[in-house]
Amino acid sequence: MRNLASILVLVFAFTLTTQAQKKRGDKQAKLTIEQQTTLTVKKMTLALDLSEKQQNEIKPLLMAKMSERKAAMEKRKAEKTKKERPTADEIYAMKNKQLDHQILMKNKMQDILDEAQFEKFEKMQKRRSKIAMHKMKGKKDRKQRKGKKRGDKLEENK
Repeated sequence: MRNLASILVLVFAFTLTTQAQKKRGDKQAKLTIEQQTTLTVKKMTLALDLSEKQQNEIKPLLMAKMSERKAAMEKRKAEKTKKERPTADEIYAMKNKQLDHQILMKNKMQDILDEAQFEKFEKMQKRRSKIAMHKMKGKKDRKQRKGKKRGDKLEENK
């Protein structure tokens, strides 16, 4: 009887935590592009000690970047619902466009920031890209594990 009660408690606790995790994603408020831009500029001001002039020059750049990113995400979501995979040429074009935008952004930031600020900005960007790569690797690993069945692990170990 105790075993049955403990199993029921475990099942109930597991169900509750999974439901809470599902709801957590829904509660996150969606910020507008203007709000995101303002927050990003303020964070950069704190990190890089930006002047008022520099803030006013950076804000439109970030606004354009964030609106382009949002449009690209909407496009990817639409393609994902259609379950269409981009072709190799489309992937090449997207990555090429992304790198062009990165180069353009870097050049514009170099014009706006002084040398010390730009060095610090570069370090921040490198750290952000490392964190993003780490997160992407984790997502890939989870997807691979999710696709495998329980019996597949036993066969791999043999």
